[in-house]
Amino acid sequence: MTVAPHTGRIVETPAAQAPADNARVLTWHSEADTEAFARALAAQPPLAHAFLTLHGDLGAGKTTLVRHLLRALGVQGRIKSPTYAVVEPHEAPGLAPHATTVWHFDFYRFDDPREWEDAGFRDIFASPGLKVAEWPEKAAALTPLADLAIHIEAIDETERKVTLHAPTPLGRSLLQGMSA
Repeated sequence: MTVAPHTGRIVETPAAQAPADNARVLTWHSEADTEAFARALAAQPPLAHAFLTLHGDLGAGKTTLVRHLLRALGVQGRIKSPTYAVVEPHEAPGLAPHATTVWHFDFYRFDDPREWEDAGFRDIFASPGLKVAEWPEKAAALTPLADLAIHIEAIDETERKVTLHAPTPLGRSLLQGMSA
């Protein structure tokens, strides 16, 4: 008896093809493009309760994007990276009246799931406000599904290829609002 070789996947979800309203690819030619994107994103009312994830290598521009976003939301004063603190809260008047708090996470040094509970991250994610996470893969088993996943790839010193994925209705609303 001859058995035909198996060519398909046995137990695996097939790769999803993202519809046009779920994904977008951009090119940022300079930091000014990053800033313009941040301003456009900040102008979207659904952002007030979104969860954004930022993906990319060291130096890709994740923290730069967060700083521009926070400035566009009206955050004043020094904006520091939460690399050592894991999370930094910011009062953002630009989110009002829907919310005013932005929680900026940097999970680069996160390695102990017990820290999630000890630090109160479950409560933060259950509360109103914008959550933005750098290095989300380090806490992926604990975080909710991102509304908008932003993948930043450095092409050279100034140019970035940016891929946006919006798997939730809130994320799709953000993408649609930015193209209007």
